[in-house]
Amino acid sequence: DYQMYTGAASPHNFNGLVRHYFLRHQPNEADIQVNLASKAHRKAQSHEIAKHARPRIQEIARKYNARVKVAEVPPGPPVLQTLVAEIYGPDYAGQITLAKQVEKVFDNTDGVVDTDTFVEDDQIKFRLAVDQEKAALNGVSVEQINATLRIALEGMGAGLVHKPSEKEDVPIFLRLSRSERSGIDSLKEIKVVGTQGNMVSLGQLVKVEESVQDKSIYHKNLMPVVYVTGDAGGKGESPVYVIFGLQKQLAAMKAPNGAAITQYSTQQPFSTGEYSVKWDGEWFVTYEVFRDMGIAFAAVLVLIFILVVGWFQSMKTPFVIMAAIPFSLVGILPAHWLMGAFFTATSMIGFIAGAGIVVRNSIILVDFIELRLAEGMPLAEAVVDAGAVRFRPMLLTAAAVIVGSSVILFDPIFQGLAISLMAGEVASLLLSRMAVPILFYLSKRHEIKSA
Repeated sequence: DYQMYTGAASPHNFNGLVRHYFLRHQPNEADIQVNLASKAHRKAQSHEIAKHARPRIQEIARKYNARVKVAEVPPGPPVLQTLVAEIYGPDYAGQITLAKQVEKVFDNTDGVVDTDTFVEDDQIKFRLAVDQEKAALNGVSVEQINATLRIALEGMGAGLVHKPSEKEDVPIFLRLSRSERSGIDSLKEIKVVGTQGNMVSLGQLVKVEESVQDKSIYHKNLMPVVYVTGDAGGKGESPVYVIFGLQKQLAAMKAPNGAAITQYSTQQPFSTGEYSVKWDGEWFVTYEVFRDMGIAFAAVLVLIFILVVGWFQSMKTPFVIMAAIPFSLVGILPAHWLMGAFFTATSMIGFIAGAGIVVRNSIILVDFIELRLAEGMPLAEAVVDAGAVRFRPMLLTAAAVIVGSSVILFDPIFQGLAISLMAGEVASLLLSRMAVPILFYLSKRHEIKSA
């Protein structure tokens, strides 16, 4: 089923809060909330349904020059839209001009859908100025004209109907029909009564002044800004890849004053002295996530190094153990390509989580080799024995990771996490089983021979 909210905001939900839908109150704004059947009664996931419905909905919207967004609930990170370009500059009219150019770039870029700007189109505004001299000659006051127009356009309560069958009184509301109040010519034909009982049309008493309605001016951190928004869809649903293509196109564009357009990713421009574009939305969240996770991963590597040094009392052994971490990428990157998936933030989380499992397997191998050496076994035999004996627990660990990750393999959000864990564990299992013992042998052969 579905609900429609026209000229009014829908009940608060995640979209309404982060995308400001709760502020909708204009007659040209509407929400259609579609509630899908239970997943037990449909084969397609909600994301697939949204992808298939979007082109048909946009085709209808183009006929009526409308802007429609297909927003899923929840849509993702708490951002204004998946793709957001914030336009800054010294002149607001120039910002609007640049925003229109950026919007065309969005429209013509594959993988960008649901494009829009926060710039309202021109709305004609009519101002009825009372000719007070004519009004006075006809015995009509300004207040009388205002009251007549208010009743015609907005309406007013005229009393109550007391019906025995109703629990509450029914209000009587007077207002002209839509056809009679939708045109300025119709309003000018309305009659008002003068003090002498004479009927005078409003067209004889007022002058119509036509102008353009004032438009909203948005600010962010006290700086005037124009927003251009879009969503990532089609073949490329990752905003990272889409942004890279948009950045190249904007780099070749010129600002309204002929200067180059400066682009920012993580911070606003210092001033509005030049035209610039700051990328926001999911790209900004993704950039911060990858940056912070990269820093966290580097810190984890340092901690692992310190712990391994403390346990094995060697400065070379940690490099042998940690050398297996990049092996997981040998499986992660090709697996993403084979599955047709993008390397997302969840993929990065899977890579970091898998690094801990890879290090654990390497420690098992190195510790077993040292146990065999302590028993008097030659280095070459100890290395071969470790690869053979410790392969079973490593295999069981990999199997547990694969089975546990398979439940989220086809989830549209956490698919990257599952692929990274599964493919990374398989690749590191096969490669580290051979590479770690060999690297340990190469690092220790001269020490053991000399001893």
